[in-house]
Amino acid sequence: MATRTDRYVRNVRYVLIAAVLTSLLAACAGAPPPPRDGSEPSSTDVDSQVRQPAQEQSSGVQVYPLQNPAVKSLLAEAKEAEAAGDYNRAAVALERALRIQPRDPELLQQMAEVQLQKKDYEQALSFATRSYDSGSRVGEICSRNWHTISVARENTGDSSGAAQAKQRAGQCMNAKPTSY
Repeated sequence: MATRTDRYVRNVRYVLIAAVLTSLLAACAGAPPPPRDGSEPSSTDVDSQVRQPAQEQSSGVQVYPLQNPAVKSLLAEAKEAEAAGDYNRAAVALERALRIQPRDPELLQQMAEVQLQKKDYEQALSFATRSYDSGSRVGEICSRNWHTISVARENTGDSSGAAQAKQRAGQCMNAKPTSY
């Protein structure tokens, strides 16, 4: 039969083990992300391959859907997580936003870009296609859709499809009229 002292010692051991495990988990949670080995597209690659070309061509008509304030907050959270390199947290925030507005082309495109960064090219292709299907056929989001499709196809071995998608990206921009 266990004495009071034995139970006390056993409880102290459990508390110490729990404290050690908690401190180890806290240390792991605060650890910086592992260094990139060059095989994974960084946010800079997505910026240079998708976002910058679309912005450079964005002199034309732009069409953006109205967004719920909760969706705007989740989108900002996702962009912050993406900037910090935490693509999983960015994807979670975007998934939550997509539950609120499942056909929002900007959210779908942002998720496609996060999937590119995670090297999940099939998902990136799927989200970019859904974004294009539910969005406007002109403007920066349209161009980002096609640039994303191009990068995803290139990384899945479809070079001709990638070239066609890149060509379609240029067709998304309609120049502003000079005057009436």
